[in-house]
Amino acid sequence: MNTRKLLGVVFCAAMATLAGCSGSDDGYKGITSPVEIIPEEEDIFTQENIRSYMADPNATAETVALFYNLKKLQKTKYLIGQQDAFNSFYNNQGGSSDIKKATGSDPALLGSDFMFITDNQNNGDPSNWFYQQELKITADVKEAYSKGMVNIFCWHLREPYHGETFYADDMTAEEKATAFASILPNGANHAYFVSKLDKVADVLNNLKAPDGKLIPVIFRPFHEFDGSWFWWGANYATPEQYKQAWQFLVAYLRDTKGVHNVIYAFSPDNTYTTESQYLSRYPGDAFVDVLGMDNYGDFSNGSIAGVTTANNKLKMVSDIAKAKVKVAAMTETGWQVTTSTPVIPAFFNTNIYTAMTANDVQLAFLMFWNNTQTGYYVPPSGVSNTQDFIDLTKKEESVLQNNIPSMYAMPVE
Repeated sequence: MNTRKLLGVVFCAAMATLAGCSGSDDGYKGITSPVEIIPEEEDIFTQENIRSYMADPNATAETVALFYNLKKLQKTKYLIGQQDAFNSFYNNQGGSSDIKKATGSDPALLGSDFMFITDNQNNGDPSNWFYQQELKITADVKEAYSKGMVNIFCWHLREPYHGETFYADDMTAEEKATAFASILPNGANHAYFVSKLDKVADVLNNLKAPDGKLIPVIFRPFHEFDGSWFWWGANYATPEQYKQAWQFLVAYLRDTKGVHNVIYAFSPDNTYTTESQYLSRYPGDAFVDVLGMDNYGDFSNGSIAGVTTANNKLKMVSDIAKAKVKVAAMTETGWQVTTSTPVIPAFFNTNIYTAMTANDVQLAFLMFWNNTQTGYYVPPSGVSNTQDFIDLTKKEESVLQNNIPSMYAMPVE
């Protein structure tokens, strides 16, 4: 029995009187019951057939290796990452990433955003602030790759009418009702959407290492779509419209623009509790590589019940990914500590770790959101919960930059 399945047994037995573990597949009924030895399932994917399970069968060799290695990794370990780790610090301290300040190592996963890169005001002039952000972000991606880290991009795409916001609350009722449909083929703002994809494609096709090889990235567009805080959210797009937009995005980048260094990640927020709900806006296996879930809410009060709920949802995602031969991940999470929001005790070492590992959940990575001057999702050195985070990183399953395996070459088997 692998350590994750064993942890699920122990967790359920310990917590049964408080919360229960309905997501467990161990058949464990009580503390005195014997632990069943279940043989490991044999992988149906191989180095020879792995491309057939990817959204881009013509992906570069390094991108295919990344997908393969993430699939293998998630059986026993997970990468720990943070959004904008190289440029966003608590108290604006600068220097090394806050994760490195706390642990001595950079994260294994670096999160970036196409938001400033595709902003209407980015005119490509060296003096332009938005273009400077583009240069900074792409430099960070290259630095991360040089360190063996994995890169992931989200996209807070500005709405197509004014290009000013991605929040639905900042838009008029008419704009909210029509924005998403307008970017679809034959829509009034389809050309706007295509122009932004052209910019994304230009950046991706020029993300090159010193040896000239393209740097693979994970891309998770239109994230947290089950909520309605973004203009692409559930209240403003039908399931069919969402699928159409996603399929167009992938096909346009892959087939029209020749982008072959991308792994595509599907990442709703945490509202889904069943497989049918989770897949209700799923664009299809031919357009997705990573099945994810963003989850802040279930961890927000520090309760055992919340951890159990999060674990059950991640178990669902993990099981769907196994069936579909996809990568599974917790694509965003965290709890921001500020002067008005105190530390949640054992948030990292107990709550996050249990949700990530109990009940044989298999996830390739988790990503915490970015630190700011006034708050932090990942504690730097010298704050009250630094050790809690360090203890998470020392778990057998945890991977930082200093212990990340080779992700861009196929292993010798």
